[in-house]
Amino acid sequence: MDFTSWPALLVVDTEGNGTSPPDLVELAALPVCGGAADKTVAGAWLVRPERPVTPRATSVHGLTNAVLAGAPSWADIASEVHAFLAASWICAHNAHVDYRVMKAHLPGWEPSGVLDTLRLSRATFPDLPGYSLDHLIKLLKPDLSEAPAQRHRATFDAFATAQLLVIMADRYETWDQVVSAAVPPNLPGAPKPEPDLTLW
Repeated sequence: MDFTSWPALLVVDTEGNGTSPPDLVELAALPVCGGAADKTVAGAWLVRPERPVTPRATSVHGLTNAVLAGAPSWADIASEVHAFLAASWICAHNAHVDYRVMKAHLPGWEPSGVLDTLRLSRATFPDLPGYSLDHLIKLLKPDLSEAPAQRHRATFDAFATAQLLVIMADRYETWDQVVSAAVPPNLPGAPKPEPDLTLW
């Protein structure tokens, strides 16, 4: 795989406050350049939600209302996040969830495309007993020694997803093959179906 042929790509992860629909409490966006995650220019934001964080959500990511009390509101950082994301491709695990949450918070934003490492893992390893981030970390053993924070924090999960993306993508020859395997239908970047050239 020639990783230099890839377009601008950000691996993203979102954490919410546990309500439906969720308010964002954390967002991470990690560039992948030349087949490696680049933490030096990563974006990471804590957000004070409009509604309180539920105890169940806190039990997952560890972010409490007290921790987030001093964080900016989404309105304070939305334009900064929008500018950082620009029109880059994004990648996430179970990407339609993160894409939907991000679109709800940034209605004027649209990525060039959306890669889903969950979809990519199913195409790459069709017979696994599970495809969660934890299952894939156990199977592929990415180097997480430099991962920030801990599991279920946006920065850690984005870093782990980036490592898994590179490992799996290296099994393909071209970017287009990765796109075919990893972009969910009806999301930006999905390959267009071949035209039916039959006359009858």
